[in-house]
Amino acid sequence: MVNNKEMVVTAEGLKALEDELEELKTVKRKEVAEKIKVARGFGDLSENSEYDEAKNEQGLVESRIIFLEKMLKNVRVLDHSELTNDQVMVGSRVKVKDDDGDVDEYSIVGSTEADPMEGKISDESAVGKGLLGKRVGEIAEITVPSGAVVHYEVLEISTAQ
Repeated sequence: MVNNKEMVVTAEGLKALEDELEELKTVKRKEVAEKIKVARGFGDLSENSEYDEAKNEQGLVESRIIFLEKMLKNVRVLDHSELTNDQVMVGSRVKVKDDDGDVDEYSIVGSTEADPMEGKISDESAVGKGLLGKRVGEIAEITVPSGAVVHYEVLEISTAQ
């Protein structure tokens, strides 16, 4: 469940959350209601798997709507004027070098926008948390979920696009 912790999102992230909520409320709810209506027409509800499946889907849709509504009450849109290239923060794009000498770039984003395949890591992830507050030249010592300790040297900090 969403707690009352403030979540930082970009303007694009906020729009994506609002769009998903709107889609669920206006389109998905109607689709599920129609599935339930059709399934009721199949007769005995006690042995009607289509009805059970539609009711389960309805529960998932309603849960997601509640989750998003609560989340949106606690979001703060990232103000790009707050960003600085002095230290890593949510909204930063950071170039780092690991123990093996491999160089990677990450955008530090709020948890709702994380997409590791696109180099967007959450400020709540082990790596994201470990990099927050670091400056160019500093080394972050991070215990990753596997239990290994990885060192990242901050090479460059810029504003994420």
